[in-house]
Amino acid sequence: MGFIKEFKEFALKGNVIDLAIAVVLGTAFGKIVTALTASIIMPIISLILGKGSVAELSFTTGNTIFPYGILLQAIIDFVLVALVLFLIIKGMNNLNRKKEEHATPVVPEFSLQEKLLMEIRDSLKK
Repeated sequence: MGFIKEFKEFALKGNVIDLAIAVVLGTAFGKIVTALTASIIMPIISLILGKGSVAELSFTTGNTIFPYGILLQAIIDFVLVALVLFLIIKGMNNLNRKKEEHATPVVPEFSLQEKLLMEIRDSLKK
């Protein structure tokens, strides 16, 4: 029974649930970026380069064809995802920083014993 209890505590921790949500959202966001790249950005690049599609971009050495268009699309996908994630994290950090600046400092309440000890300390300093 100990193993099941430990696994339940692990699986229901906030960090694991947050990570699972982040993976699902990241996957969905990746699909959006891939669709944006495939349907808007790549056709614009193809239009500029005069090719039918970016997948047709390649070079030939001897009898070997190197299709670098697919790699180019994957790199653009990665850069877009990294840029948007950077902007999101930067925005969240700015919000957290503003919250910390506006937070009122908590003044600790001292017990009667602590107050008396501080008075004794102060009188001994004099």
